[in-house]
Amino acid sequence: MCGIVLTLGPEADPAVFRRMLGTLSPRGAVTETRYENGLLAGVRRLPVVDRERAVQPWVSTGGRWLLCYNGEVFNHHELRAQLTDLGYEFRSTSDTEVVLAAFEQWGDQVVTRLRGEYALAVVDQATGRAYLARDPLGVKPLYWSRTSGCLHVASEVKALVLVGAPVIEVPPGHHGWVDADRQVRLRPYVDLLALGADRPVVDDPDEAALLVRAALTDSIRVRLDTDLTVGVVLSGGLDSSLALLHAAQLHPDCVAVTVGAPGSPDLAYARRLAKDLGVPHEVIELRPRDIRLADIREAIRLSELTEYGDIINAVVSVPIFRRLRDLGVRVVLTGDGSDELFGGYPMYHEVGPEASRRLFLHKIRNLCRTELQRVDRTSMGFGVEARVPFLDLALVELAMRLPVELKSRDGQDKWIVRRAFADLLPDYIRRRPKNPMSYSSGLHERARLYKPLFARLHRSFGYHLLESVRRDFDSVLTRCGNDLDAALAAGRARPDYTVLEHARDLAGAARWNATPMVRRLVSPRRNRGDEAPLPG
Repeated sequence: MCGIVLTLGPEADPAVFRRMLGTLSPRGAVTETRYENGLLAGVRRLPVVDRERAVQPWVSTGGRWLLCYNGEVFNHHELRAQLTDLGYEFRSTSDTEVVLAAFEQWGDQVVTRLRGEYALAVVDQATGRAYLARDPLGVKPLYWSRTSGCLHVASEVKALVLVGAPVIEVPPGHHGWVDADRQVRLRPYVDLLALGADRPVVDDPDEAALLVRAALTDSIRVRLDTDLTVGVVLSGGLDSSLALLHAAQLHPDCVAVTVGAPGSPDLAYARRLAKDLGVPHEVIELRPRDIRLADIREAIRLSELTEYGDIINAVVSVPIFRRLRDLGVRVVLTGDGSDELFGGYPMYHEVGPEASRRLFLHKIRNLCRTELQRVDRTSMGFGVEARVPFLDLALVELAMRLPVELKSRDGQDKWIVRRAFADLLPDYIRRRPKNPMSYSSGLHERARLYKPLFARLHRSFGYHLLESVRRDFDSVLTRCGNDLDAALAAGRARPDYTVLEHARDLAGAARWNATPMVRRLVSPRRNRGDEAPLPG
């Protein structure tokens, strides 16, 4: 995966372009550029597939087409075979070359054939136009901005802040042609909200369990197609544990990484699972008081996130990917997306089936600016490629066909996932209840202490050119009784928290942070190695 920057137009400024590309330097180890009249194209490349020859920007054999590409296409072997049968002669074994060859063959319909996590720009050097596309879920980011006589495209907001104009996101599952001096016209090539609508509902538990198992196993399998060490971000919850269980079976070289406060549930569950599997385990123990303002500022700078809760999760994510970088791990699996797909949130079960489906679709549509944005920025900020097997399009479509009764049952969330892998999951993992990431790590309340500063720090980096920090939508939804229409209206009417709400939140966080200090003063010293016991 990579960071890409593209400037089209007669006013293209090489000095500004180099600064833009420089902001993305953590996304890859190699800087590769191409300068033409009216075209500046650059990539900060993270070598993963065909590391020596997959040079970018990749130019077609005839020289007409130029590709800047960020991501991985997991069916590139199959596409290569098809294109070879059609007469294409390949110069590398990279998926980069496959993507451009497929574009030459099938034009803008190529996106209907790609299975992966990607954002790309193809420039027609004969006309100066560019074709932009982004994967269906928005796992990989892409933004654009316009100044007089120039169109700028980049992987992150921070690159486009340098041109000082409003920043616009390429929506997930959209593609289209753009040029320097005309309107950008993008259209959807997949309708997430209609996935599975033309196929029957799967309401038989046995059939559903078999389908979920097959789809997730295949999704993880294709994401393990690398000769590099694979890391797994392990919280000891259901989703990350399934990723590690599969990685341990299907890949010869994997390592688990966990972050948490001493004695936190995440550390206890993750340590036990890694030990049971015999997988190397990197544990990052952070005391809550270790989180300082500098850590908050860095998490905001990296992540560009716009909701308070997501920023707190980013604070917890940063140490994980920093450790993976230090270990030399470039590829990692995460469990993100499972809660959204398979009913991991209480709100799905507190309303009727139709309202539940609307909430489900809202969550899926907004992943690109919440969970997936956090994962992309905090991983690529340290040159680590994060892959999200729960968000393979086939698995998303299957989840669309499952009734909520199979997602929540017998008092358990994600019931069908637990059933699908009942023979593979240790009982202590299968029965562990859902806990939000930052809470179960034991670090949430410390990061919450700095919430009143989040919006100001966000503006200081210029990220308001895309969007300002807003209230956590889930909290708005809860206050509105899980009524999606009412919550959307409330969010529009009052985007941010009031001063009074911030003051109450700060007071709560201050009380929580003061309690351990008081406890240390009045209680006997606890040994550092003491662990919270797992439930029997």
